[in-house]
Amino acid sequence: MFYRDERLALFIDGANLYAAAKALSFDIDYRLLRQEFVRRGKLLRAFYYTSLMETEDYSPIRPLVDWLQYNGFTLVTKPAKEFTDSQGRRKIKGNMDIELTVDALDTAEHVDHIVLFSGDGDFRPLVAALQRKGVRVSVCSTLRSQPSMISDDLRRQADNFIELDELRDVIGRPPRGTDASTPENAQA
Repeated sequence: MFYRDERLALFIDGANLYAAAKALSFDIDYRLLRQEFVRRGKLLRAFYYTSLMETEDYSPIRPLVDWLQYNGFTLVTKPAKEFTDSQGRRKIKGNMDIELTVDALDTAEHVDHIVLFSGDGDFRPLVAALQRKGVRVSVCSTLRSQPSMISDDLRRQADNFIELDELRDVIGRPPRGTDASTPENAQA
């Protein structure tokens, strides 16, 4: 439940939201996502968290990151680290949980409601801490994928659970490659 006069902030775990939307076979149109939450309340900030491979000449996420920066999102990035695991496989690590948590706690005194776009159960203590500060927390992820993308503990802790699949018609578009993408859709 949203109230038109409440101050909102969005916290988007980029990798987690991407994986959830991909599991549901749609892409997020971030312009529409932002518009939806401007409609629901007084949107103060929309944070987007992602790690970037700095060693590559081109990153497929770079156009999205650039578009978000120019269109009202606060981008929080850090370099991803590449390593080789014990079995010799190349792995990439770029966890943004701490950055998101610190920013959410700092923002809590300025907002009434935080919407967390992640299903990561590691955020359950953050949600509890925000609630102790008097902030309502909605969590957006999905139960409709196989496997489910939302931690049961996180869903139970949240004041409200938003099923991402139910936002498909409001913030989604077909995945790239399934239609002739227009230049404007390529940006968002």
